[in-house]
Amino acid sequence: MIPAGTATPRPRDARLLVIDERGAMTHLARADFQMLVREGDIVVANDAATLPASLAGVHMRTGSSVEVRLAGRDSLLPRDATRFTAVVFGAGDFRTPTEHRPHPPRMHPGDELRLGPLRAIVVAVLAHPRLIEVRFENPVAAIWEGLARHGRPIQYAYVPEPLAIWDTWTRIAGLPVAFEAPSAGFMLDWTVISALRARGAAFATLTHAAGISSTGDAELDRLLPLDEPYDIPASTAALIEASRDRGGRVIAVGTTVVRALEHAARADGTVRPGAGTATERIGPRTRLRCVDAVVSGTHEPGTSHYDLLRAFQDDEVLRRMEREADAHGYRTHEFGDSVWLAHSRSSALIRVLMIRGRGCEGRRTPSRRLLDRSDGASANAGRP
Repeated sequence: MIPAGTATPRPRDARLLVIDERGAMTHLARADFQMLVREGDIVVANDAATLPASLAGVHMRTGSSVEVRLAGRDSLLPRDATRFTAVVFGAGDFRTPTEHRPHPPRMHPGDELRLGPLRAIVVAVLAHPRLIEVRFENPVAAIWEGLARHGRPIQYAYVPEPLAIWDTWTRIAGLPVAFEAPSAGFMLDWTVISALRARGAAFATLTHAAGISSTGDAELDRLLPLDEPYDIPASTAALIEASRDRGGRVIAVGTTVVRALEHAARADGTVRPGAGTATERIGPRTRLRCVDAVVSGTHEPGTSHYDLLRAFQDDEVLRRMEREADAHGYRTHEFGDSVWLAHSRSSALIRVLMIRGRGCEGRRTPSRRLLDRSDGASANAGRP
């Protein structure tokens, strides 16, 4: 696949590779996404706005230039924007690929970092020498002003021109809590949302602090994704339950939505509303309880984003997906093309059996509809 090197969140020629519950594949224009959504479904998106989370500065003990990329926090509340998990790079900027960036000086608790107008103290060195917890010493209002004036969006070398912060915002962006763009949501605008509702589907949002996708360090990348706070409105949880009761599917726009919903899901697939922190790494051994399909960007094997897709389909299907995307020149990363991945039929049947084993025989979930329908009965077999 080809890296998408132009910061165009909604390219007119964006494509969508559709993998249905049986593993069959179809190519669509991404603008036709809503045609895959049926009456009774619910589409859930992440409404987080992206922070200017890259901060250039100086490690005061050594005088070395550093870049600090904010990568995590414990709360979504604006007043709690004093402590962050961060990844530290040596001198340079996004124009150098992350894997070629020099290492920063060794961090120690108590070290001071001057990041433009902001002063931060290293509170702790975490599970990797470049992964730290920092505390800003400025008042909260000054922290937000300092991020806005001095910070810039986290960016990678495959996009050669500097990003503006609005390049990273979706059309539904609200609270600034994401460290990188929840970029699957780039395909949404209010025309698409209106079209979904016209088809009898529901649309809802949650807020999830999308973390960083790569550090260029294999050891550090194995720690991703970090714990990420989220908030699920009561209205979103209620709409999900209503859709499931009608036999509709839960369609997540982005891996962050999958992570939040599955963390908040009960055994029967209903979702607890409110604030939480997603701590699990979703992968091939994960039994999905809530989400039936995900719309995502195209991701490279070995990344945490790609591993999450392995909860939906087995590795052979994903290898075919990679070959198909390569053959058709799909573009990768946040400004690239998209995939629709339905939960595989075999996995869905296992989920039904697990739910039934917990005494939930009365709920007719989307997965149960698959049991109710014989394999050859559908006129749409092999299609999304």
